[in-house]
Amino acid sequence: MNSLYDSLNDKQKEAVFHLDGPLLILAGAGSGKTRVLTHRIAWLIGEKNVAPWNILAITFTNKAAEEMRTRVDALISDDARSVWVATFHSTCVRILRRDIHRLGYGRDFSIYDTDDQKTLMKQVLKKLEFDPRIYRERAVLSAISNAKSQMIGPEEFSSQAAGEYYQERVAEAYIAYQEECRRNNALDFDDLLLLTVQLFDEYPEVLSYYQNRFRYVLVDEYQDTNAVQFKLLSQLCEKHGNLCVVGDDDQSIYKFRGADIQNILSFEDTFPDAKVIKLEQNYRSTPNILNAANAVIAHNAGRKDKALWTERPAGAPVRFVQYESAYDEAEGILRDIERSMPAVDLASCAVLYRTNAQSRVLEEKCVSFNIPYRLIGGVNFYQRKEIKDVICYLKVIANGLDDLALQRVINVPRRGIGQVTLNKIAAYAQENGLSMFEALTREELQRKLGRAGEKIRAFSDLILGYRERAGVLATAALFDELLEGTGYREELLKEDPVEAQARLENLQEFRSKADYLNSSRPTAVNLSWALERMKRVVAS
Repeated sequence: MNSLYDSLNDKQKEAVFHLDGPLLILAGAGSGKTRVLTHRIAWLIGEKNVAPWNILAITFTNKAAEEMRTRVDALISDDARSVWVATFHSTCVRILRRDIHRLGYGRDFSIYDTDDQKTLMKQVLKKLEFDPRIYRERAVLSAISNAKSQMIGPEEFSSQAAGEYYQERVAEAYIAYQEECRRNNALDFDDLLLLTVQLFDEYPEVLSYYQNRFRYVLVDEYQDTNAVQFKLLSQLCEKHGNLCVVGDDDQSIYKFRGADIQNILSFEDTFPDAKVIKLEQNYRSTPNILNAANAVIAHNAGRKDKALWTERPAGAPVRFVQYESAYDEAEGILRDIERSMPAVDLASCAVLYRTNAQSRVLEEKCVSFNIPYRLIGGVNFYQRKEIKDVICYLKVIANGLDDLALQRVINVPRRGIGQVTLNKIAAYAQENGLSMFEALTREELQRKLGRAGEKIRAFSDLILGYRERAGVLATAALFDELLEGTGYREELLKEDPVEAQARLENLQEFRSKADYLNSSRPTAVNLSWALERMKRVVAS
């Protein structure tokens, strides 16, 4: 092998140079798993002449996907762009955009985030007249998500709930929620996986296409996969059997999200001819840290035996400190930092905490110790009001069936369309089997609403105009027209000129990610696709 692989240790090389058949790579923390995956992709393409478009690499986060993409680019240059490197969800989005019409959905489907789901569930629970003190949106959505991760649909969930009053009510909400999603031509994140599995089950020719397309499938963080993800991988790899998974059962922490540790623990039972390789050499920590970690994790039951080791110097001993309260803990941390000054630059100090609630006490102590600090994190980019507003405008333009998006922007900026009017539109839509947007374009409803009808006519004409423009404008250009034509930019500046500047900068960041689409002329259908591409680029 050439020098590209000389930096790998013996176990890493064994994993990289495995060609056909299932492969389980048990990769301890800091053992170079991403290096193995990227070098394996390079080896398949460069040494075994596997076409790059025949390789699918799946990660769990956009950030991990982007990192892997960057590393693969560095190893094999131009060929890397044809390798699919994506998360489970974005992989399913690409598949569904092509073939979801077979399941009765439009290709321009919306994808509901957590806030969208909560808004819709709140409406569902209100419509069902459930007591909001007992049936909370978050709890009901969590139950539905757990069911979906185990591939339990509304009808099966309802059957299993028989005799348990609370579960029966949740089943009613599940059924109504899915009906509303279907009516809105919208999917939540769990639906992306479920419907892809359904598509493959019901249309063998579609599955066959992707089985032939992806002859080699590589999966990172396999210990965190759930039942539906396992099913999806089984479908894709059934024909060629070339499934390479990397994971560590000692790092499985997402059971509360539906992760099934048995996927990795029983890999050899599921795939009897699987090869198993352990990566135990650590490149990140010192022996003192590894020995302490190995001693703790050894007590876990039902784990695969392995012990991390390193060639690095022993390092400082591990120090364990226990505090009586959160305030004592915060003070102890700040006193440690204070004692290290001025020998240690404050900019080189970081405090990691488990939950957001812990930051408040730490911030209070930073103030009392007069230690300047910066809080990393805060509101997710896509949860910012201005970003969600523009996304919803684009959704209404691309997918007139999305009632949630419509309700968010119909009075943004203010047009004098209140909740009473919205309720009348919703009632008319339901009576006539229409989406809310279709309803507000009807002259009959506009006449019934009197003065409010003139306002909704103006709004519908605005959206219809943009829908026509979407057929001839690139997404970024449409974005510019949207901010000006709706009066959104002007409204921001009126409300708070100082805060408006930050919001406009966020919008500009969002818009800049559409620049690469400027040479295209997206239609209303592929506008949704472009929007999802923009979101993935910014999120990564």
